[in-house]
Amino acid sequence: MEIKKVAMNKNDLDRMEKMAGHEQVMFCNDPSVGLKAIIAIHDTTLGPALGGTRMYPYATVDKALEDVLRLSEGMTYKCAAADIDFGGGKAVIIGNPKTDKTAALLRSFGQYVDSFNGRFYTGTDMGTTMNDFIQVSKETNFVTGIPEVYGGGGDSSIPTSQGVIYSLQATSQYLSGSRELGGKTYAIQGLGKVGFKVASYLLEIGANVFVTDVHEDVLEKIKRKANNLKGSVTVVNSDDIYGVDADIFIPCAMGGVINDHTIEQLRVKSIVGSANNQLRSTKHAKDLHNKGILYAPDYIVNSAGLIQVADELYEPNKDRVLLKTKEIYQSLLEIYQQAAVEGMNTLEAANHKCRQKIEEQQHRNHFFSRGRRPKWNIRE
Repeated sequence: MEIKKVAMNKNDLDRMEKMAGHEQVMFCNDPSVGLKAIIAIHDTTLGPALGGTRMYPYATVDKALEDVLRLSEGMTYKCAAADIDFGGGKAVIIGNPKTDKTAALLRSFGQYVDSFNGRFYTGTDMGTTMNDFIQVSKETNFVTGIPEVYGGGGDSSIPTSQGVIYSLQATSQYLSGSRELGGKTYAIQGLGKVGFKVASYLLEIGANVFVTDVHEDVLEKIKRKANNLKGSVTVVNSDDIYGVDADIFIPCAMGGVINDHTIEQLRVKSIVGSANNQLRSTKHAKDLHNKGILYAPDYIVNSAGLIQVADELYEPNKDRVLLKTKEIYQSLLEIYQQAAVEGMNTLEAANHKCRQKIEEQQHRNHFFSRGRRPKWNIRE
């Protein structure tokens, strides 16, 4: 084998510095099918890395790297919070999912996933679908989140929306001493698979719901549904949702919606939503705390989707998933209580709890000579 010497430039060194906190980062390149991707493994202390694959037309490789590093680190905390035996990982494919995605590209990506030999399990994320991973699974067993007809767990929005409802109940219990959600007012941003289910449930129990979405058809759908239910629905435009006089704001769409501009507008008691990365910056958790708004860390609220795809690797079982999803209620209550006792914001409390869990596992692995080794190939 001929080994070529390649001089490193400043950009390469900068990238290596960014990756310093990760166990492994792989750049995937297959010009024959147009594949350019990055797979990042952040931490496997608790088990093999688990995280979805996102496809997006990133402007630069550095933008893609920044995203995959941030997302994979977030998955470490999300897995720890959900109390599943997996670590954090993520993958991004650079390209337009509408025009660049092909079966050949997906199968090539599957070969790169397979090369980790079970250190990384992946499935659908933004820009990819469950059907895409049927192609990926032709090259590797290390996939999850596939359709039920192929042995998967099916629609993950069902447990995810149930997890949001448990989170709303925990928040209501903490703030008012009652889990009852009916008769209150909610502002829901985004009526996708999860947001629509949550809105429907709240309307059924007699809540007043303000909603916004970029799709007019789904707004008409929720209005028609409300005609036969106890609650009421009011449609507002996307900018006005932040200023609604409501008990709880429920972001179920894009990330970064909690920022300097929107925090000034908020008139709610708490924020409990399914959207990923709701805070533009971690400092905004402190800003919410200072304003007296109780923030439910999003990676706890939306963790039931992760619970399902992780459970699928041990053979799908919907009852087991829903049983595990119920634990979100108590987990969130404990975060609220710890934050109050320790005098910190809720994101700090959640992150502290996750780091403590990882450190405890590191200690066990170090203390026992053989350790509790992750089962890298779960399906074999």
